[in-house]
Amino acid sequence: MNIVQTSGGRKSAIARVVLKRGTGRVLVNGKSPEEYFKRKDLVIWALRPLEISDMKEAVDVKARVEGGGLSGQAGALRYALAKALVMIDSSLKKKFRQEGMLTRDARKKERMKYGRTKRRRAWQYTKR
Repeated sequence: MNIVQTSGGRKSAIARVVLKRGTGRVLVNGKSPEEYFKRKDLVIWALRPLEISDMKEAVDVKARVEGGGLSGQAGALRYALAKALVMIDSSLKKKFRQEGMLTRDARKKERMKYGRTKRRRAWQYTKR
């Protein structure tokens, strides 16, 4: 296995991932995932592809994430990791597909409409 590079997106966040054979070191923007994402659930969500593939101790991950918020960045990292691991071992594709990790989540923030207080919330109707 040589160095594998992929990218993934979620909302307006983009993650660029570099995978290489190593000891299981994970860096997100130069920090540990726990330090960067600050929330345990986001760390678990983002690193799930490593858990499923049993490659947590076999590869080193260096990720650069930007744009959006922390949850979007965690989703982008998850997608990029899954794509990179499939490039290394194509037998993981079926397992990742079942978990929904190889599908780009295309949901974005809905646009603001005129004549409304929020995206869908209309003004309160007053009868009198």
